[in-house]
Formats: sequence, structure tokens, C-alpha cells
Amino acid sequence: MNWEQLLSLKRYGDTEKRLRKDQDETRLGFEVDYDRIIFSDSFRSLQDKTQVVPLSKTDFVHTRLTHSLEVSVVARSLGRIVGKHLIEKYPELQTKGYQANDFGTIVAAAALSHDIGNPPFGHSGEKSIGEYFKSGNGKKFQDQLTEKQWQDLIDFEGNANGFKILTETKNGIEGGLRLSYATLGAFMKYPKESLPKKPTANIVDKKYGVFQSEKEFFIEVANELGLPKLRNDNHIAFMRHPLAFLVEAADDICYTIIDFEDGINLGLISEDFALEYLINLVRENINTKKYHSLQNTKDRISYLRALAIGNLIREAVKIFIDNEEAILKGEFHHSLLDKCKYEAQIHDILKLSVEKIYQSKEVVEKEIAGYKIIADLLDVFITAMNNTYNHTASNYDKLILLLLPEKYKTIDDDLYTRILNVCNLVANFSDGNAILLHKKITGVDLV
Repeated sequence: MNWEQLLSLKRYGDTEKRLRKDQDETRLGFEVDYDRIIFSDSFRSLQDKTQVVPLSKTDFVHTRLTHSLEVSVVARSLGRIVGKHLIEKYPELQTKGYQANDFGTIVAAAALSHDIGNPPFGHSGEKSIGEYFKSGNGKKFQDQLTEKQWQDLIDFEGNANGFKILTETKNGIEGGLRLSYATLGAFMKYPKESLPKKPTANIVDKKYGVFQSEKEFFIEVANELGLPKLRNDNHIAFMRHPLAFLVEAADDICYTIIDFEDGINLGLISEDFALEYLINLVRENINTKKYHSLQNTKDRISYLRALAIGNLIREAVKIFIDNEEAILKGEFHHSLLDKCKYEAQIHDILKLSVEKIYQSKEVVEKEIAGYKIIADLLDVFITAMNNTYNHTASNYDKLILLLLPEKYKTIDDDLYTRILNVCNLVANFSDGNAILLHKKITGVDLV
């Protein structure tokens, strides 16, 4: 892989090459990517989607939106620092117009959208869509789909749905948000299709990143960026875009530290316990005088959080720079933080977060409710769409279809496309909208 190709400004439908030196410095193409994501409907829905605690009524618990903005800020710092090093190492990039901040802008845009495809009700949302097909009413469709189409559904993946949202042509809107290929490459943490499912030591194989419906454009993006194939077979799998490692690191830093902070503020983790864990991350550079002058828990936690994020940014940058050549060759197979000197401390924090936050009674109870809500919504909409296609729609089905947003009202001839469109629709709901719609279709909330 080479950096000039990896920094491609090409967009869907381009017939001529976009040159960095010809860009308007007041609004670069990479900055346009960021703006398009910010103003998209799918991004706005993140303001009412669970990050850690579903449907929290407190004003300090993160949603997917605040989490995504914070990840984007951390990603920008990572990208700029790495970019400064790369511009110095490869001066030919500068002669072609590239600057250190370009790297920060690309990584920030990709990080901003990293959760855009995630369903409501946290990570259980993905599992609940998969369970509907694996063991629920959706199981009846298995014999009518290809093996890979079926795997897309039973292993529904927010990353693949995110790529669909960012790139899908719908109702005359060609290429979705038409982001630069560099930003799409940095977004693609798992550049492979859902099968074969082969857990390996390579981090690319941890999940998948493209549905069968977007695979042709996915291949085009990968080829334009010069991403090598991961294996010599007929399955779609590529090596990661190097900047995807920075997007992943930004997400890892934020959910490790900030989810933990939410748990403390909610009282799920005691302050004394929490402070001990955070101090282990910042022992080398904590200002004890300043720390002891802080009067309340929130200020002390905020101070330690800022130091911890700064330390982890420096560690991630160091590991990336030290391994940059191996990353370009596709020989680096781990997340950056898995190789940092704070790995043990991060592991301890995550272990405590799982025990005290992710498996807390409040979270578990609301995730259980999410399973029921998502299964019912999928069932009603898929049934209505299929019955309409087969000319057997009931009056109820016809009423249900009236609830669909305009872009979902076209009934496709292909069963897989119809089902996946409903999954995309339900995944795009916010937590609140999903609950409200469920009440309406079950008659709980009569108007």
C-alpha cells in the first residue's frame, strides 16, 4: 500500500481524478465528508441511541451521538500527529499538496460515522436483529436466500449497515453521501463479507463490514485505495486501510475511559474503586497537588479522564509510527491499544465495566425490552412488505406501510433486498422512536 493512493479524494461517480493540490483550502474534500455526515438524518438519530445505559434520564450519560463526537475529536488528534510524522517521512506527499491535517480530517470523519449503522438499544440491538432470523419468525426465510445473504441477517453487523448508509443509492440519490474513498477506507474496520466466518489472529476477521447488497462498490473502493486482498480465494476480504487502525484506537480510548466515567457518575462503580483504576493509567504524569485541590468526584474524575485520554493518544501514535511499515504491508494484525504499555490497566477497566455497567440490572432489563421491540417491528414490516409484493396484503399491512418513510416505500423484487431494507429501517430508528412505534403497532399507545 502507498499513502498517495490511500489518500484518494475520489467519490462515487467521478470520471476524472481529484488532485490534492487543486483543492480549495477553505473547504477540503475531506472536510466536506465530515459536514455531510453531520447533516445526515442517520447521524442525527444517534442523539437518542444508547451508548451504555439505555433510555437514561440523566443529563450526563453518553448517547451514541455524544460518544461519536468525542471519538471524532480523539481521532482528529491521532490523525494530525501521525500525519505530521508521515509528511516528514514522505516529502513527496507534500509536493502533491497533502498536509498533516488531512490525515486528522479523514480519521475524524470516519470516526464521526463509526456508529452510524448501529441499531437502537446498544449492542443488544445488533444481536436482537440476528436472533430474529436465527431463532425467531425470520428463520422461515433461510431456504430462500443464499448462504452469504443468510449470514448477513443472522449475524447482523452495524459496521456493514454503516457502509450501506454511507454509500447506498436510493431514490435518485446516487452513491449515498458520496464520501471520499479515503474516508470510506478509514471507516472500513473489517473490510470483508460475512462468510467465511473464520476467527483468526488477524483483527480484520473479528467481524465483517459489508452486506452482499453493497459488495460491488465495496470492491471498487478497496481497489481504488490499493488495499491488497487478505486471502487468495474468491471471498471478499481485504487488508485494512492503515487509518482504520486510528479510528479503532479513538473508539477504544473513548469507550474504555468514558463508559467507565458514566458508570461512576451513575453510581454503578464506587469513586474510591474507580479512582484507583484511573490513577494506574496516569501515575507517571499526574499533578498530585492539582488533583488534591479538586473538591468533588466529578472534577477529580474529569481530570483523570483527560490525563488518561492524553496518555492513550500518545501510546496509540507511538505504536502506529513504530509499526507503520508493517501496517502498510498488511503485517500488523492487532488493535493499537492491544500492544500498548497500558494494556493490563485497560483490561482491568474493561473487566470492571462489564461487571458493574454492561451487566448491571438497569442495562440488562432495558436490553431485554429492546429484543422484544425490535423483533416485533421486524416482523410487522417484513410481513407487510412481503404480503404487498405477493398481492396478499391485508388492510393492516397497508396501514403499516403508510408508516414507512418515503425512501423505504419501494417494494423490491428481491426478497433479500426487501428484508435487508427493513433491517436498515429498524436499525435507523432511535431508541425513543422504536418504543413509540412499537406502542402504536401493538395498540398500547392509542391515539
